[in-house]
Amino acid sequence: MGDLEQPDVQLSSVVPSTSGGMQALLLYVVAVLMFILLYWFYKPQPDTAAPSTRGGKASLNRRRPVDKKQKRSLFAVLGISQEDLKHFEAFRDKFSHFDDVTDSIKRAGLETCGLIIGVDFTASNEWQGRKTFRGRNLHTVSGNKINNPYQKVISILGQILEPFSDDKLIPAYGFGDSATQDHNIFPLRADDQPCVGFEDVLQCYNNVARKVTLSGPTNFAPIINEAIHIAKHSKKYFILVIIADGQVTEEQLTIDAIVEASKYPISIIVVGVGDGPWEAMDEFDNHIPRRKFDNFQFVNYHQVISKAKFPDAAFALQALMEIPDQYKTIKYLGYIGDETSKGHKTEEKPKGD
Repeated sequence: MGDLEQPDVQLSSVVPSTSGGMQALLLYVVAVLMFILLYWFYKPQPDTAAPSTRGGKASLNRRRPVDKKQKRSLFAVLGISQEDLKHFEAFRDKFSHFDDVTDSIKRAGLETCGLIIGVDFTASNEWQGRKTFRGRNLHTVSGNKINNPYQKVISILGQILEPFSDDKLIPAYGFGDSATQDHNIFPLRADDQPCVGFEDVLQCYNNVARKVTLSGPTNFAPIINEAIHIAKHSKKYFILVIIADGQVTEEQLTIDAIVEASKYPISIIVVGVGDGPWEAMDEFDNHIPRRKFDNFQFVNYHQVISKAKFPDAAFALQALMEIPDQYKTIKYLGYIGDETSKGHKTEEKPKGD
């Protein structure tokens, strides 16, 4: 009987050893996985400061994003926290009327501005309203009603910004039609004079939209260069609003024009209407290099209004949120005001520049 019990004693001594080994192996695997997870989470990001080039042209996808700290002073006036900045829907419905937006922009520092409007008459407007405009041409005009997205953007931003203009004169142009295509612009007003107030812009737009022949391709450079020409001769601050249904096809020419515009008192707002996609415009908003200041913003009109309780006011706030600090930066750079004061600036430089 003693000989038969001996194997049982040996087996019992082996089992604890095997169990301990499995536990150690399991702990080792867990430790390795935790190390990999922590390394992935905290690993340093590659430096993207230097832009890459392809054939001598800068690539948008590899550039350092422009610092967006310029938005903060307007948000401070509005009582919006840094956490709210990450979620536009958290504060867009705090404004129910245009007067709320206008008052906030005034309190944030905007004193005066001129308005320039550019309207996209490329052929893609015929089908870019399939989802966002019930399948109709985005330039469809019904009497004198404010119905299509171009009319709505002109009306909303015109009502907000017109009080900041002393003379109410608004140069308004079209581009992308069969005559100008991607190399020129044409005035919306038949006598080649600035429109007087946003309602005049709407009337001139309606007249053109009923008879224009849509064409293309899309190039923002001609309208931006015209804004530069206007700003050079007036010494005033201007907000250029470009309303377009598609992404630019002449990318490098547009980039060069935006960079050149940063040398003048001009803010550029591109409002995307229609179905999109808008990935390239988001790249333009964040990754254009070599500018004197962040002078460009893209806003997806339909995306903003589709989720807002007060869509018009929400769109106005989104479109103009960077304007007060851009205005302060332009003043600091000496682009407007007394020409003799250039180089002798005493005011504090705006944060984020």
